[in-house]
Amino acid sequence: VDFPPDAIDDAAAKVVRRLTKNGHEAYLVGGCVRDLLIGRRPKDFDVATSATPNEVKRLFRNGRIIGRRFKLVHIHYGENIIETSTFRCEPREVDEDDLLIREDNEFGTAAEDARRRDFTVNALFLDPDRAAVHDWVDGLEDLEDRVLRTIGEPHVRFQEDPVRILRAVKFATRLDLEIAEATWDAMLANADQLDRAAPPRVLEEILRLLRSGSALGALKMLRACGALEELFPDLDAVLGDRDADDHRVQQRLGSFYRLLEALDQEVHRGETPSNALCLAVLFAPLVDEEMTEEEDGGTRVAFAEDLLRPTAERARLARRDWQHAARILADEVLFTAPEGPRFSPLLFCLTPGFDEAFAFFGLRVHARGKGWDLHEGWEERRERALESSDEKLEEERKRIRGKRRRRRRRRGPRKRSS
Repeated sequence: VDFPPDAIDDAAAKVVRRLTKNGHEAYLVGGCVRDLLIGRRPKDFDVATSATPNEVKRLFRNGRIIGRRFKLVHIHYGENIIETSTFRCEPREVDEDDLLIREDNEFGTAAEDARRRDFTVNALFLDPDRAAVHDWVDGLEDLEDRVLRTIGEPHVRFQEDPVRILRAVKFATRLDLEIAEATWDAMLANADQLDRAAPPRVLEEILRLLRSGSALGALKMLRACGALEELFPDLDAVLGDRDADDHRVQQRLGSFYRLLEALDQEVHRGETPSNALCLAVLFAPLVDEEMTEEEDGGTRVAFAEDLLRPTAERARLARRDWQHAARILADEVLFTAPEGPRFSPLLFCLTPGFDEAFAFFGLRVHARGKGWDLHEGWEERRERALESSDEKLEEERKRIRGKRRRRRRRRGPRKRSS
């Protein structure tokens, strides 16, 4: 296989060479090989080897063993990390009534390691010096045919690790692969297994989908296979039946899809949305459906938090992320609010959460195709706020504080007890 001279990471090739020089078998594996074969530049390079984690650590002073259930070695070259794992095989003892993998530390051969992986296109092993690809699962053929297929029996694969359903969605949408019929049928049948997966792993995959640049296609596919209903039932219910002959349902669904499309456009422009911004986009339909424009900012935030809390706690989202997302959603109304005795655009521009709230407002403007003048106006306000003197800011704070004091309702005289 021919690759451009600079396609393979020097540090990754160095790791493979040192391992083989010391009598171990070693290859570049997984997504980096797949990406090289389809002409994409890999973001990360992973290595698999016959050496145990302790043997790898002894060869690399810059290596660090990580993980409990699945031990790996991270080999550091500055900020570049080469993740190095030992060949593993399928667990020897399997409970036929519960296929969920909880232990995965049985060492094996390269071929066994390939066969235990999730999808054929991710199970290709590359010898970088010989430019030779080892394929034990017909992954090259599937890659040429642009097909995503599980290795082995699809139902078993998804029951072993339900998060593979989310990974299937990620690879199919990012790489424009067609999911094999048997694999898709198994995704439909096993979507209800996702509640058995570790919530942090599920959240990690959801955030990857939202940042992938293919969030629109991914969320549509999650709905189609039943995964969205399993993971976020409140959100799925608000979005309604995809085939419903109801104008409001279709309008709500269209608004959500246009918001996801706007997020994808930002990613393709090189932006990396934060966890909170991704969650604000994901949960926007919940807030749009229920929250009214309350006068008091604290009330809006509390209301948004109340709406998001059941879903967030069920999915075990980090509190700081979902509460920040609630603040982003609650603050959206301020971008169309006039300056008044209780609201200062100048001070709002300098609040800690403004930048992400403004980024979300920008996504809304893109999604709706209107409000560009408002958006530009806020950009100018932000610049003026950053250039404002301390005296000007203090004067504005006094104005707001003074107005609030004057708006307080006076208490009437207390009634004397007779």
